[in-house]
Amino acid sequence: MIDLDFYKGKRVFITGHTGFKGSWLCEVLLMAGADVTGYALEAPTEPALFNILSLEDRMKSNIGDIRNLEYLKKCMDEAQPEIVIHMAAQPLVRESYKNPVYTYDVNVMGTVNLLECVRMTESVKSVINVTTDKVYKNKEWEWGYRENEELNGFDPYSNSKSCSELVTDSYKNSFFLERDIAMSTMRAGNVIGGGDFAADRIIPDCVRAAIKGEDIIIRNPHSVRPYQHVLEPVMAYLLVAQEQYKNHELAGNYNVGPDEENCLSTGDIASLFCAKWNEKSGNNIKWINKWDGGPHEANYLKLDCSKIKQVFQWKPLISANKMLELTVEWYWEWINDIEECSEETKFQIISNYL
Repeated sequence: MIDLDFYKGKRVFITGHTGFKGSWLCEVLLMAGADVTGYALEAPTEPALFNILSLEDRMKSNIGDIRNLEYLKKCMDEAQPEIVIHMAAQPLVRESYKNPVYTYDVNVMGTVNLLECVRMTESVKSVINVTTDKVYKNKEWEWGYRENEELNGFDPYSNSKSCSELVTDSYKNSFFLERDIAMSTMRAGNVIGGGDFAADRIIPDCVRAAIKGEDIIIRNPHSVRPYQHVLEPVMAYLLVAQEQYKNHELAGNYNVGPDEENCLSTGDIASLFCAKWNEKSGNNIKWINKWDGGPHEANYLKLDCSKIKQVFQWKPLISANKMLELTVEWYWEWINDIEECSEETKFQIISNYL
């Protein structure tokens, strides 16, 4: 589906490169021979995949706030990118309830700043704005949302990403069509994979509990999400960026998610994790249902990915079972021999996509 030789020598600018998904994206691009420049805050967790993979030593890494238009512009001027992938964000629903102003500032004005820099950079030909499956007005129905459904996320995080989509459309219509810059928004589901150490996410919570030998606390086991391995959206972003670079008419809005049979509940994910972990460790960890009275979160959310499949012949390659197998294997390496994590990361990229 994707020809990574396309990226050899290409100048790629990534915001949010120090995050979990950004680190996987940087690793893929570096393996492809791209000239990668990143712009983000310091890695958001300790430990962090960005540091485990020693990415700072292998690319141009700018540490800065996406809200700092002047410094962002300086970094983009120096990089003169051909392709821009925007992932810098405040990415957590629960954090958005605690800090809504910061969430809107980063996710909305951060998008404005990024697109303003693109507007003033002649070298840019292809732009991807990474948003989320949560941009849709969630009616809790059982079929997947399509790209033409209403955008109106409920919580501050989801709503700020809906706003980011509107900002993108405005810049596209006002400035980029006449400049012949191809720009797409990509709406991916929940991602799982090795190297995620964030708070309030299912796999990091499972890993932390497993290491301590404690029960895994699941606050909403019946919530259905389009869980997918992190490599699925990463490769989809690169595929769309590549193809719209060649043909600007392919730019648009695209969902990225698993097939129907792999769209699981949080409880299903936790059960798969426990099975894989117990098989690997010989332990007998389990999860328990314990609602903690947190803020509103959607119970049922699926994506219809027919559009990206039809336009680009894209399809998910990693099943739910394989997703948990790869994830547990990565964390097992991290616990037992952290030096092997870099090789395990590369192996998972090569074995599943190259």
